[in-house]
Amino acid sequence: MGDRVSSLAEACRRLAEDSTIRPVAGGTDLMVAGAVERAQRGALLDLSGVEALHGIERVEEELVVGAATTFSQLRQDPEVQEHFPALAAAAAEVGGWQIQNRATLGGNVANASPAGDSLPVLLVLQAKIDCCGLQGERTLAYNDFHTGYRKTALQPGELIARFRLPIPAPGVQQGFRKVGTREAQAISKVVLAMAGRVEAGRIVELRLAAGSVAATPIRLRAAEAAAMGKVPSEGAPLAAAAARQETEPIADVRSSAEYRSVVLGRLVQRWVASLADER
Repeated sequence: MGDRVSSLAEACRRLAEDSTIRPVAGGTDLMVAGAVERAQRGALLDLSGVEALHGIERVEEELVVGAATTFSQLRQDPEVQEHFPALAAAAAEVGGWQIQNRATLGGNVANASPAGDSLPVLLVLQAKIDCCGLQGERTLAYNDFHTGYRKTALQPGELIARFRLPIPAPGVQQGFRKVGTREAQAISKVVLAMAGRVEAGRIVELRLAAGSVAATPIRLRAAEAAAMGKVPSEGAPLAAAAARQETEPIADVRSSAEYRSVVLGRLVQRWVASLADER
């Protein structure tokens, strides 16, 4: 699968020397690429042997996840299961187990498909991304990473090194829901990721993010604002209506815009209504 490198420094040097090189780790998106895309792509740079891109480690109040960490590793990791159940749930729905054994978190994010299952989850988890290039490393808020359809804030010669996930405060509840044509191994029609907290019966913290409804994964900030401070049962329909109003879902071969809008509203309403006071 292309030339293989063993260090971040070497990978960044190769990418800086040739802007047509495409870095890969699991390669699952390339395996299903069409003939035209295969003919147009440049040489491949295999990152799977770069040790610095692998692993999951708790560092103080953050969980640091290497970009080449697979979805199988994510779904099975005890720290991910305990602190980030939404990410573990998303990892369990990225294709079948064969895909999960190869596909990486960094690849899913860098590919920048609006249907990427992990992308809305990283938004609600308030992730940060460490990017590596010849000039060194810089850290971006994940909220600023996706700049357009299949476009990212990565500069020429840069690659994703790792993700930093802040450990949630006690009482924060998380959720993930994917709607597709089939129960498993389907590209999403709508993805919703959620994190929220209730105190004294009212919503005091809420983050909602959706995928497959726009050119990029998006935070549903109007929906969040509509439900804040409300009893969950009261805030749920307000959040659902706001979510539908603030989005203009895409229409494609997988689904109509109207279907996506209706489903998104229902998912938001059900999850917000389900929030419970866990004092």
